[in-house]
Amino acid sequence: MKNKSKIPECIQRCGVEYAFKRIGGKYKGRILWHLSMQAVLRYGELSRTLPDITTKMLTQTLRELEEDKLIIRKMYHVVPPKVEYSLSDTGLELVPFINHLHNWGQKQLEKESLDNKEAMTS
Repeated sequence: MKNKSKIPECIQRCGVEYAFKRIGGKYKGRILWHLSMQAVLRYGELSRTLPDITTKMLTQTLRELEEDKLIIRKMYHVVPPKVEYSLSDTGLELVPFINHLHNWGQKQLEKESLDNKEAMTS
């Protein structure tokens, strides 16, 4: 990793850079999306919701989201152990933006699909 002192301060203090460090990556956005739709999900439910994620990666991603205070991890002291995840207040602030990204993505997927159909019939 680069030495932080060598990175210009304007880049270090960029809000977009900060945001994407917190929510970027293959799984974080999807986890936040599913939590925004379901409110509370257990580990196993998240695992089933994201079938392409490994156990190690899911655990690591959930820890990062918790460290960034975007999700809340609630552990119940029962046998077998029960852990629930939900969005924190900070995570809830992201919901309108996640919805906007979802809508934009759906629109682009539909546009690509139409473009591909037109290309195939030409």
